[in-house]
Amino acid sequence: MDINARFHAAVQSFWDARNRQQQKQIESGKIDAGTRGAVTGGSQMRALEELVSDVLCAAGLEDISIKTKLGLELPGYFRPEKKWDLIVVSKGQLVCALEFKSQVGPSFGNNFNNRSEEAIGNAVDIWTAFREGRFLASPRPLIGYFFLLEDCDKVHKPVGLQEPHFKADPDFKDTSYAKRYELLCRRLVLERHYDVACLTLSTNASPTRISHPSDDLSFVRFVLELQAVASKF
Repeated sequence: MDINARFHAAVQSFWDARNRQQQKQIESGKIDAGTRGAVTGGSQMRALEELVSDVLCAAGLEDISIKTKLGLELPGYFRPEKKWDLIVVSKGQLVCALEFKSQVGPSFGNNFNNRSEEAIGNAVDIWTAFREGRFLASPRPLIGYFFLLEDCDKVHKPVGLQEPHFKADPDFKDTSYAKRYELLCRRLVLERHYDVACLTLSTNASPTRISHPSDDLSFVRFVLELQAVASKF
């Protein structure tokens, strides 16, 4: 399997599906507010989920263990359950749970905070549930976070900080949204909220242009971590 070619095709599929859904809503005359019409027509990450499923199967997991459409609910601690984007349950044990998220323009400000809170909250919830024995005799599972960010001028421009009472972390001073997402993903892993994270920047074009801010947040690293945990089952 040519991982790089498959990955590029999967990311292109994200944009193609998004644009088709938006065009369909325009033609039907039912247009959602802002750009929401481009993200309410089903999973645009399906090709990426299928690629990850193939990677896990190639590493030795049975296809029946990998869930991407149904049976995605896992118990939480602060809530009864949470529906993940891809999970693997093999031999009665939780192998991994993955989130696939994206952010496109034109609004990045509030959405960055929302995505950050969502990522942190989901991680705290599942790890606390794991501590409380909700996953029976499962060994420590792999929890992964994949994020696709639209690569455009706006995400590379420095953003000011609002500090009416206290100073923010200086690492965020004069950072762009792309850099803030990089810091978020790296710190999610450093603090052990997630075992692996991938940050992919991609242009809304055909063909799309793909990049990663660093090797530790690349899709190659993401795949290597998945292959390592899959090989244990």
